[in-house]
Amino acid sequence: MDREIRSLGAPAEIRKEADGIRVSGYAAVFNQTTAIGDWFQERIEPGAFTDALGRDDVVFLINHEGLPLARTRAGTLTLTQDEKGLRMETVLRADDPDVQRIIPKMERGDLDKMSFAFYPEVQEWDETQDPPVRTIKKASLYDVSIVTTPAYDGTEIGLRSLEAVREQRKRAQNFNAAALRRRMKADLELKVRENG
Repeated sequence: MDREIRSLGAPAEIRKEADGIRVSGYAAVFNQTTAIGDWFQERIEPGAFTDALGRDDVVFLINHEGLPLARTRAGTLTLTQDEKGLRMETVLRADDPDVQRIIPKMERGDLDKMSFAFYPEVQEWDETQDPPVRTIKKASLYDVSIVTTPAYDGTEIGLRSLEAVREQRKRAQNFNAAALRRRMKADLELKVRENG
């Protein structure tokens, strides 16, 4: 499974509290159509992460790399869905050296956007539009991240997915055309036999 990364540029909320550094925000937003390069548009259907929330062990990272700052399996990262999207919340330990390294950058706003890494389990392509529209209906989650640059990564993987759908449709069209030719040939042979 190839994971895909989407950095939506949604801001994270960062607050110092008595128990640590609270970070919250939306890693993914539902029903917003987003351009993935010039190749296709993408939107995430509400509820796309329902199965993932109860199943996947998701980590909170910086730029989708490094040691986890929080984790769902450990109970230190909370992920929920609402009408807006996939919301994350965690309280980071202020004495963690990795957290200490990023606190000034987070406070200044240099590191404040959210992102998520996923695998599309169920997707739908609408190629009647140009560029085509991909709807993520169900997805596995790998991580949620606070990111430096909210850019759309992972387009190569998305393009492979688009090409696979197009190839599958092409094979189906060829199969259907061949089946139609066989039926027509069989009908013609039957008529020749009947008419003697």
